[in-house]
This record gives sequence, structure tokens and C-alpha cells, in this order.
Amino acid sequence: MSKLNRATRLALAISIALGTSPSFAEETESSNAEKEVERIAVVGTRSAPRSVAESPVPVDIVGADELGKNASTDMLDQLQAAVPSFAARAQPISDAASFIRPINLRGLSSDSTLILVNGKRRHRASVIAFQGGGVNDGAQGPDISVIPSIALKQVEVLRDGAAAQYGSDAIAGVMNFVLKDDADGGSISVRRGEYGEGDGAATTVDGNIGLPFTKYGFANLSFQYKTADATSRSVQRNDALALSEAGNTHINDPAMVWGNPEIDDDITVFANVGLDLGDDKQFYMFGNYSERTATGGYYYRNPQNRGGVFSKDVSDFFWDPDGDGEGNTTRKVWLVGDLQGLDSSGNSISGCPIDVTLVDYVNNTSVPNILDTSAYQQVANNNNCWAFNQLLPGGYTPQFTGDINDTSLTMGVDGEFKSGFLDGWFFDLSGGVGRNESEYTLRNTVNPSMGPEQGDLSFKTGSYVQLEKTFNFDINKTFDWGLEDDASVAMGIEWREESFEIKPGERASWDSGVLASQGFSVGSHGFAGFSPESQGTKERRSFAAYVDVEAQMTDDFLLGGALRYEDFDSFGATTNYKITAQYQLTDNLSVRGSHSTGFRAPTVGQANVVNTQTSFVEGELVQSATFPPTNPLSMYYGGKELEPEESKSFAAGLVYQQGDFFLTADIYQIEVTDRIQQTDKFEVTRAVLDQLGIEDKSISSVTFFANDFDTTTNGLDIVANYSMQLFGGDTAFALAYNFNETEVDRFSDATGEVKVRRLEEGIPEHRGTLTMSQSWDDISMFIRGNYYGEYWAVHADDGGASADADAAVTFDAEISYFFSDSWTLSAGANNIFDQEAEELPYELSEDYAGAMYFESGPFDYNGAFYYVKATYKF
Repeated sequence: MSKLNRATRLALAISIALGTSPSFAEETESSNAEKEVERIAVVGTRSAPRSVAESPVPVDIVGADELGKNASTDMLDQLQAAVPSFAARAQPISDAASFIRPINLRGLSSDSTLILVNGKRRHRASVIAFQGGGVNDGAQGPDISVIPSIALKQVEVLRDGAAAQYGSDAIAGVMNFVLKDDADGGSISVRRGEYGEGDGAATTVDGNIGLPFTKYGFANLSFQYKTADATSRSVQRNDALALSEAGNTHINDPAMVWGNPEIDDDITVFANVGLDLGDDKQFYMFGNYSERTATGGYYYRNPQNRGGVFSKDVSDFFWDPDGDGEGNTTRKVWLVGDLQGLDSSGNSISGCPIDVTLVDYVNNTSVPNILDTSAYQQVANNNNCWAFNQLLPGGYTPQFTGDINDTSLTMGVDGEFKSGFLDGWFFDLSGGVGRNESEYTLRNTVNPSMGPEQGDLSFKTGSYVQLEKTFNFDINKTFDWGLEDDASVAMGIEWREESFEIKPGERASWDSGVLASQGFSVGSHGFAGFSPESQGTKERRSFAAYVDVEAQMTDDFLLGGALRYEDFDSFGATTNYKITAQYQLTDNLSVRGSHSTGFRAPTVGQANVVNTQTSFVEGELVQSATFPPTNPLSMYYGGKELEPEESKSFAAGLVYQQGDFFLTADIYQIEVTDRIQQTDKFEVTRAVLDQLGIEDKSISSVTFFANDFDTTTNGLDIVANYSMQLFGGDTAFALAYNFNETEVDRFSDATGEVKVRRLEEGIPEHRGTLTMSQSWDDISMFIRGNYYGEYWAVHADDGGASADADAAVTFDAEISYFFSDSWTLSAGANNIFDQEAEELPYELSEDYAGAMYFESGPFDYNGAFYYVKATYKF
């Protein structure tokens, strides 16, 4: 082994696999050491980090340059282009999930993938994806999008169950974001782009600088600033069009927008610091501060039929068209409030017209425009009468704004004990804290129960706060057991505290106004504010201990095992194990395999969240409350305290390397029992509310989180790379393919058949990318083809609008010109040929809220995005 390789291996071993990887090599060795580091990963093993080819489990290493080969500066989009088994959907009109998009790896939910930064656990986002597009319904994972690619040296993706090594959440795998650690140099870049439709203009400015931290360390600082305009892929809704044709001149076109939210002042700062303390010990510290404001739209509120605001349903007649004795229907009645109140019989004291039929389902008749009726004139001319048509004659579409703040700080010391009973052991002692807060504001909406006292139609509805604290102590050492090579033994302990806090909204966002008793709904419409009864902080603590052994049994056979015990103060303890092996068949070919058990603890947020959301079901807006599963209303419908999900994983694969050709192929099976998801909506009757003594009578349905179904996921990953000389330059080909199939083995009515089908068919089973990169002295370029297989496309929340979507291929490309060693100009595009997403049939588009495309889909529904970028390196 050369002196350089020994130095590199030693520096990496000191970091103990999960610590940082400080670069303290001499200047003459730095470039070669960097190349060596970029070929190895710290995830998947507790021994000295291994190369991708030597790893007994599949690991992808995505370098900073590859991450940059994307029109988007969002980390989710960059990883999706590089790792086929990774997906992140843009979700319009999906509450806060539109701002912090949930991900999935190998077809599992976002909180089934453990996220690390420099080998340390990353905290979750405070956002829970209440409308998560099927696989992510109710998921609460970390916010990866705050991590800018400019701050990264590489991303390591472990595609294997690893809860026995790293704890909860690592059912699908582990993603480790390794921060840059240069002590000098840097870069700054400006990127500008927009969609081919002429909207969604986005500007990104980012930079990185490496500084010496005394002569024995480094301070690497990165920043990113982004803004993006909203997009619209909408057509006019048929109900809004009918109102316009009937003479209502107050209707916007389109009445509501399906598209990306507007992003304002998205700023992130990352810092990574390392210091050599001498005596083979190092101090490290890293963290971030991030904030952004995002504004998106909600569903349109029709000024004649939105229940609890403009109208109410009256079930006072019986309709039996089939003559079978079954059938009950309602008629829409114009909702008018009497500011003087109602008498004991429920009649208007001031003579307001409280029973004007808008839609009669028996006679199939309707009032085209309430503004033209004498009843409306009677209301408008009577100061004691009130209808929301006076304030919002064209209806309204609430605007939802999220102010998201994310901070973290991790500090630690690693090195080698030089005396005592731990003499010769490497250690890593660290502590970290992470906090994510999402504060919500609704604009252009009302609290219907307050009648005319609406202020500026804006409500601060409160916020969610996720706070996590983690302390780790890890040690490892190699032992000579008479085997082919020294065996590695690692062990450690971990303490974690996780809390979820609900902060109340302003009083007007949740209070009952004067019209609450007259049929008007309570709370800001679209997202009711958190009341003082909902506020509070819930905490959970856990303690874990693990041991991990890896040994080169013979020159060709590597064997490893891990065992982890973890105890939670909420639901108790769990013990998990993992076994890994790799056998070298020839100099070029090896086989590998693994088996493990795992778990995912329910998040504190899932167990305690309170939320009111608006869903689109059978063409109607439905207001639904989400309560903790131990809430009396949830328990009435079967709710009970959440338990952890449990998993079993099996994997086998091969690795082939010959010269400049590299290939891995891995099959896997992941069995997950007692999976946690938000249930379907249970209809709540007035009788149930009275029986349970619940005062808020506006609740029409309820959902909660439940351990309700089991799944089995089978898949295949293929990764191949080949480098050669072509066209007078350096050429590289990269192929990545994933097949992923999920079957739901058990479920109840709480999950429902629509969600089951979304879990099984809502994500393409086949996904692949093929990239060709070419570089010369002054020019580099790449072109990438992305294949997405067939899937079941769903629009809105009930699966009422759905279709079997066809497979699609998109192409990305970029070309860069190097004016000098410092200046580079690039131009490129994602989906350069503007491949359209799956279109909604026009008749469904009208009936389903005016969208042009199905909201579920594996690639961006906005179409082609073109950009230019200028970079200065120093």
C-alpha cells in the first residue's frame, strides 16, 4: 500500500464511519486524496469506509458535479435525476406538502428513509403530508430541499434496510449528505430560468468558500438564495364558466390555479468546520440556517354551493328514483344569516329569506345566478341580513402561505484513545439539535361564522414546530483474530429527544362568530386555525445501544453483523439485527447479500397532530378534521395508540468491474407490517358529536393515523458505468434502472381500496436513466434520457378521476463553455422536448377543479424548463 493510500485510509478510519471526514492531507496530496475519498462511502459499514465495489450492500455515490447537472436547484429534483429508485413529486393544492415535498425511496414513504448529514441524523420537518399522493399520505420526513448542492462534496445513498445500524426510519435505506471540507478556494454562480410556457421564472444565486480555521483546520461556508414565480396549468372550471355565462361578472379566469407555489426569499446558509486538536483528535461542527416563504392556492369556493359559507344542504325530502325504498338526497339552499338571530322555531327574526332553493335534485333545476334574484336584493337592502355574496360575489380561492424556518447545529470530537482500558479504540462523541417550524397564513378567505366582521380576509392560523436533540458516543477498533485481515468491532450508544409543538393561531382563525348557530361553519376556510385547546408540546425520548462486527473471513469472503437495542418511553423497546456478506468469485466479479429486520417509530407529530383540511371528494369540497388516534372521536371509529412499523429485508446482488466498466445488480424484498398512514375519512353525524360531548358541530368527517396495513415490496436495481475516449475527448456513459413492485397484503376499511390501489399502482414500476457525458478542454456537455413506466394516475383525493397513464420519456441536456480556469457559462434544459404529463380528459378537467394534468405523476407536470448559468471559481 502506498504512503498516500495509507494516509487516506487512516484519516477516514479516524472518522469512524459515521463522523465527518476532515481533509488534513498535505497540499501536494490533496487532489489525489480527494479522488480517493469520492470513490468510498461511510454508510453501510461501521468499519473503515469502503469503495462502492467492496461494499456488501448497494451504495450510490453522487458527486457534486453530477448533482449540478439539472435545471432545478432543488435537491429533490437533483437526486431524482441521479438515483432512479428515488422519487419526489410536485403536489399542487396539497396544503403544506406543496412546500416541503415528501419523497420515496424504493417505493416506501419519506419517513422510511433515514437522512444523515456528515453521518449524523437529520431532524424531521414539522410538515406532515396530509395529502401525500398515496404512498406518502401522513408521512413526516426531513426537509431535504434546504440542503443546497453547492454545499456538498457528495451524497451517499445506501439502498438497503439499515435500522439495526442506524435506528428508526432506515427501512428503505439511508441517504448521507457529505458537506464540503475545503480550506481554500470557492465558487459563486447565478442561474436564471423559466418554463417553456413562459411562467415559473426562477433565479438562484449560490456560493461556497473554503477558509483556514487556524493553520490546523478549515471553515467551509455555503449559501443559496432562490426566488421562483408561480406556475399555472389550469383551465376554467365548468361551474365558474357557467356562472360567468349566467351573468356573474366577478369570476376570475381561471377561478383556481393548479401549479407550483410562489417562492420568496428562500435563503440557506450551511457551515462545516473542522480543527485538528493534536494527539490524533479532531473537533468538528456543522449546521445550517434556512428560511423561505411559499404561497400556493386552494380550491375555489363557488358563490352558490359552498356549504357553510354560501349554501347549506337540506335533507327534507325523499327521492326514490328506482322505487326500491332506498334513496335520500338533499337540496342546496342559499345560506342567509340573520344578524338579529333566529326565533325558537329557527325562523328569521328580521324576515331574511333563509330558504331559497339553489339546486333541486328531484326536478333537476337550479338558480343560474343568485345575484339576479329578488331574494338577493332583499338581503342586500336589509342591514339585518347577511350573505357572503355581498362580500365575495364571485366566490373566492384561499391563498395558503407557509413561512418555513429550519436550523440545526452538530458538534463533536473524534479521534483515538491513547491510554486506559480503551487504549487503541477510535471514538466519536457528538451532540446535535435540529428545529423546523412552519407557520401558516391564509389570505383571501373567511371565517364564515363571523359574518360581515371579516377584517382584511387574512388569518394567521398557527404553526407546527419539530425539535430534536441527539447525543452519540461511538467507538471502534480492529482486532487480529487470525483471519485474512483484522476484524472490525464497533459499538455505541445514542440518546434522542423528539418533540412536536402546536402553536395557536389568532383568535379570528378558530373562534365561533355570531352566525355559528345559523349553519355557518367555524374557523378560517381552507385551513382552520389551531385553537388554544389544540396547542401544546408532546415529547418522546429514546435510548439505543448497538454492536457491529465485520470480518474478512478469507481473502475472498467478507462477513458482517449488527445488533441494535432501542427503548422508547412511549411504546417500549425493540431489537433488530442485520447480516451482510460478500464473496469474490473472480478478480472482477463478486456476489453480495444481506438480511435485516427494522422498524420505524411513529413520529410524535403523527401521534398528536390536530388539523383541519379541505379535500375534493366526488366533485365536492369536504371539510375534514384530523385528530390524534387517542382522541375520543378517533377512538369511536377505531383509533388507538400507534405502534412502530416493523420490517424484514432480503437482498442479493452482484458486482462486476473490468477496466473502465462497472456494473451492479441487486434484487430486494422489503416486508413491512403495521404500516402507519392517515385513514380514510369517517363521516361524522350530529348524533355522534352529541354522544361524545363535542361542542364543535361543524365537523363533518374525521381522519387519524393508524397501523392499518402490511405491504411487500420487491425490486431490482441495476447501475452501470463506462468511460472511454470518443470524439477526441473524454466520454462517460451511466445507466441506472429500478423495478419496484408493492403489494398490500392486509388492510381494512380505514385504508380503503383507493389508497390500496395508489400504493400498488400509483408509482411507475419501471424507472430508468441513461446519461452520456462528453468533455473537451474548453467544452463539456451531457444528455440524459429518463424513462417512466406506466402507472395509475389519480386526481383529487378520492380517485374519482383516474386513468391508466402511459409510459413516457423525457430528455435533459446541458452544455458548458470554460472561458478560463475561473469562468464557466452553461445553458441547458430539463424535459427539453416538452414531454407532457398525463392529461386529464376535458370532461374530467371541468368536473375536477380545472386542472390540465393529473396531479399524481412521476415527472414535472409544468413541462420544459430552460436555463442559463454563470459560474466563477476562485
